[in-house]
Amino acid sequence: MRCMRYLSTFLLLYFACLQNSFAQVVSIQDSSIVLRDTSQFVDSRLYDVVDLFQDLNPFRKADTTSTQKTRSGISYLPNINYNPSIGFQIGLKAVGGVYLGDKKTTSMSIFATSANYTTRGIFYAYLAHDTYTKDNRWNLKGNLVGAKLVGLDYGLGMGVPLENPEVDEAIMNNPERDRYVNHYNVYGFSERLYKQLLPGMFVGGGVFFELKRQVRTSSEFNTSPNVIYSGWNNFNATQNNNNGLMFNLQYLTRDNPNSAYTGIYTDVVLRMNQIWMGSQKNAYQLQTDVRKYWQLSERRPNHVLAFWNYGSYNIGGSLFYLDLPGTGKDPYARSGRGYTNGYFKGISFFYSEIEYRFPILKNQFLSGVFFANVQTANDQMGTKLFQQWQPAGGGGLRVLFNKMTRTNLCIDYAFGKFGQRGLFLGLNEAF
Repeated sequence: MRCMRYLSTFLLLYFACLQNSFAQVVSIQDSSIVLRDTSQFVDSRLYDVVDLFQDLNPFRKADTTSTQKTRSGISYLPNINYNPSIGFQIGLKAVGGVYLGDKKTTSMSIFATSANYTTRGIFYAYLAHDTYTKDNRWNLKGNLVGAKLVGLDYGLGMGVPLENPEVDEAIMNNPERDRYVNHYNVYGFSERLYKQLLPGMFVGGGVFFELKRQVRTSSEFNTSPNVIYSGWNNFNATQNNNNGLMFNLQYLTRDNPNSAYTGIYTDVVLRMNQIWMGSQKNAYQLQTDVRKYWQLSERRPNHVLAFWNYGSYNIGGSLFYLDLPGTGKDPYARSGRGYTNGYFKGISFFYSEIEYRFPILKNQFLSGVFFANVQTANDQMGTKLFQQWQPAGGGGLRVLFNKMTRTNLCIDYAFGKFGQRGLFLGLNEAF
């Protein structure tokens, strides 16, 4: 009961900050659920946070006209967040969705920007987009990032003790889970361009530039995993350029990027760090992102079983230590709920998650999830990919924040091994 009382108080304070913060841009023709190709599934009324405050507003005037007021596909909000990796976060965020063509043949384009500061001394600002032109003929994805980061570091591999390790190997493996803290600044830009070949299938390429500067580690020890790894692989441990080219193959049939009910999303990316573009070393990493959604009820469309697999596989060269794939190192930093970002990492990384999403209220204002995930990585001390696994799981609550874009406020509690656990707050589903 005490937890529910605290949660209710938090939600009221959170939502109180959001009243009157929605621009009036996109028109709604009626208040029924309208889903592309699935409008026959549900007749009940969608109800979101904006509807809640309109109903609670004591100064609201009765609408005497027959014309529906317009509603926005853009959400402006204080970006209050928490997870074990960053601490408590406060900032400002804007998330928008718009169709640049017929909804039946064009996917929703998503735009987001944010500036945030956290109790761990992290500053992070970004501008990102995922744009689909009319009839999905072209798809552009990109982001611009500037950040001062503080990242917790637990070494390389999966934390399973090695047999007879050398001193440096024992520090890198870190079975006691000693905590190192990496401080560094990041400046990044990336842009990808896809051409649709067949319905739902895209091929393309792009460029990425990421500069890490003033890299240092604070700990009670004389050395750090970053310094040891950089010595093993001939990197400058204090700064790095991660610049190169990307080639991409994408296939998607999912009905919404924020909270999908049906379909598939697949993205295969070959990232190639290039010395001639400023990288310290050449490196070749194959990244795969596969997501599948099964709708479990025609009457309740948000009753869904969802599956996600993310992989990053080294096929040549060496990456800088802070660029190695691992927990929370996917493009949207949402993998591995139950652990801090980077808790496990390796030369290659494999991650899978399954999530059960179920409705609570018929109007979809409240819904819930249960999830479980597992991950594995190799290292430079002899552990192979798929040899050691680490699980995590948890559950959460969803509050429909903007019905125009199916944006949910996500409140999750997750737990893993080594005493790892925590509360994770954010907008939109993890996948």
